[in-house]
Amino acid sequence: MRTHYFLLLAFICPSINAAAPGTPHPPFQIYAGYSWLSNSFNGVSGSQQPLNGMNAGLAFPQWHHLRIKLDYSMFRGNNLGDPQHAFFILSGGQYEATFHRERFYAEALAGEGSVNGTWFGTANSGYKNGNTGTIASFAEFLGGGIDTPIGLHTAFRLEGGIQHSNFDPITPLSQGAQPYHLAGIPDYFGRFSAGMVWIPRLGSESPSQPASRHPVESEVVFESLNSFGHIHLFSDAWYSYLNLGGIEYDRHSWGRVIGADVDYSAEFLPVVILRQPSKTDIWGDRLSQSYETVPGIGVLPIGVRLIWFDDARVKPYYVIKAGMTGYTQKAFSQYASYQDFALDQSLGIQFRLNDRFDFRAAFGFFHQSNGFVVPSNPGLDEMNWNTGLSYHLGRSDATQ
Repeated sequence: MRTHYFLLLAFICPSINAAAPGTPHPPFQIYAGYSWLSNSFNGVSGSQQPLNGMNAGLAFPQWHHLRIKLDYSMFRGNNLGDPQHAFFILSGGQYEATFHRERFYAEALAGEGSVNGTWFGTANSGYKNGNTGTIASFAEFLGGGIDTPIGLHTAFRLEGGIQHSNFDPITPLSQGAQPYHLAGIPDYFGRFSAGMVWIPRLGSESPSQPASRHPVESEVVFESLNSFGHIHLFSDAWYSYLNLGGIEYDRHSWGRVIGADVDYSAEFLPVVILRQPSKTDIWGDRLSQSYETVPGIGVLPIGVRLIWFDDARVKPYYVIKAGMTGYTQKAFSQYASYQDFALDQSLGIQFRLNDRFDFRAAFGFFHQSNGFVVPSNPGLDEMNWNTGLSYHLGRSDATQ
């Protein structure tokens, strides 16, 4: 997936004021700071150069010491005369514990990384799209850190761990424009960061005053998504089309932020219909005019929805979900994979019909790619329109 995923999905600890027993757990945690990567992507033995950058993250309120976390990092530098411009979008879980005033945590994150196409060499004449190396990779990070409070809503953070990615050089067009693994090209990196954590206090903070429950605890949306165009944002494939049908589940879980209710969101797509060229090259470029239909299925269990004015008749919303799709044959190229990472984002409006039902319509972006778990990773970025009928679970408003 060529770098996104929620947008789309995951972002740590009991209380920052641990001195007072009964102090409520901190809600959202927003982090930003300096970050350091131990090597360049073309840093073979004897020519290793670290990269400098920044790291930012968002952690959602905890459940049994576990938080969902979203993480973004960006690095810049130069090695062997080749620019190194990369960024990573990861999501996952963070488990935390408090000792005295300090908060300790461990985290496991996964997602996508992207780097400029000339990271392996700037002499790019004769290469496909001018890229001397692959520009996207699946990435993972395992690590942890410590937060030291310096104020009521702020803390200083130190974090470190091991990051893995898999960027490979590419042969020239005259040799087939194939990715290949070169001995000495690094896959594992040390990543360290230092910065500030801001902990906004949202809603009621009194432990004796339980937060008021949302009028509707959760809802189920029966939805349809249909592509109407393509975009080369994180992928190469251009000639494939998607029609999706499924169910989205939304549950009010995390209070409010920027005026919106923050809901957990998950999606199950039992109907995924991909229409793709019947013959392609390794990059997903079509080699024939004929098409084939490939059925599939999708499960996107990690997601967040922001919905504004939830008690009104017209409710704007934004939702992002991450997961996997699978097909009955290799998708986007016959050299690619059966499974892909998926990111589904939508921005739309939900209209109240009555106490139980809403109708919604939105514009969306649906991304799929395999993160170069195999050498061929065309990926697909589809713009789509989507509609859905929402059924609110629990008691109707009239009975509350």
